[in-house]
Amino acid sequence: MLGQSGFLSMVKRAAIPGRGVFIRRAGSWVSGLVMVLALLAVQTFADTRKPVANPDPEYPEIARRMNITGTVKMEIVIASDGTIKSVKAMGGHPLLVDAVEKALKKWKYAPGNSESTIQVDFKF
Repeated sequence: MLGQSGFLSMVKRAAIPGRGVFIRRAGSWVSGLVMVLALLAVQTFADTRKPVANPDPEYPEIARRMNITGTVKMEIVIASDGTIKSVKAMGGHPLLVDAVEKALKKWKYAPGNSESTIQVDFKF
């Protein structure tokens, strides 16, 4: 099986002179389109998993006193039985991330056929 670079080099050798730039650009455009479609497919699949229990995170008192606000982005891996298998902070203030991680321990999703990975944003 040829990788992307192998395919492009094969196409470049067969290309008409003066058309190489177009083929290189088309190759990167096609790979970008494939990546976007794959992400949309993952997001569509993830949207079919409905939360059964998803309590909101508590706003930490120290964050309230310090006027810390913002968005926490979390990547969540949901096991096939609906439990949260793992969480990974993608961004946000550490005080707020801790509050979100505590809340996510209580989350539960409807069972599915396989693991799902989703990204969830929490606004404080």
